[in-house]
Amino acid sequence: MKNLSPFCSCSDVRCPMHPTNHDKGCAPCIAKNLKLREIPSCFFNKVDSAGEHTSFFFEDFAESVLRGKGGPEKEAE
Repeated sequence: MKNLSPFCSCSDVRCPMHPTNHDKGCAPCIAKNLKLREIPSCFFNKVDSAGEHTSFFFEDFAESVLRGKGGPEKEAE
C-alpha cells in the first residue's frame, strides 16, 4: 500500500484519513483525533481486540490499557 508506514495497523482503508488515501501520511488522522480528544484506531489495535470498542476517546483508550489487553508481556506469551 502506497503511503503506508511499516508500523501502521489501521485496516479502515475507507476512512478518508487513512494514509493510502492521500500523500500526507498519518498527520491528518492524528490532527483530527487530537481535535476530538480521541486516540487513532491504530493505538487501540495494539491493546484491544478489533471491534471491541465503540468510541475512541482518551478515556476509552486508558480503560483498554488498564484492562491489561495486549502489551509487551502479552505478546511474549
